[in-house]
Amino acid sequence: MKINKITTWIVFYLCTVVASSAGAVFNFGQDNEWYTSLIQPELQPPAWIFGPVWTVLYILIATSAYRIMFSMPNTLKPVTMSFWSLQMAINVIWTPVFIGAQNLELAFYYIIGMWTSTLIYIIVSWSVDRWASWLMVPYLLWVSFAGYLNYNYWQLNL
Repeated sequence: MKINKITTWIVFYLCTVVASSAGAVFNFGQDNEWYTSLIQPELQPPAWIFGPVWTVLYILIATSAYRIMFSMPNTLKPVTMSFWSLQMAINVIWTPVFIGAQNLELAFYYIIGMWTSTLIYIIVSWSVDRWASWLMVPYLLWVSFAGYLNYNYWQLNL
């Protein structure tokens, strides 16, 4: 059973690695002329902060899903995992829309979807495993901040 639990956590963490791979394909750095030409929002953090923040968040996100999978039987587990999967799918799509398609407005709508699906996950997972729910709160806060940034990029660069 211990190997099964370790394997399950690794699979969930690999899901987050897949989500982060979009960031490797679509460059946010100084090499991206379009991105560097944008007017930046007032609270734009330095580029070096994103790697450490996302690393911690992805560990929390994976651990939250892992806890749901190994929690006591509950009729809400499938719903909870559906919303976990949905927020991950939207997470994967956001970077190609923002950087690849250079569509700041559509990217903002994806952030709203990510925020909403994460909030629903937190609410529903509370009934399944409260720690799993709490583990997603930092992510919801970061997505809220990302929403602020995305909205301001969109409005400042119309």
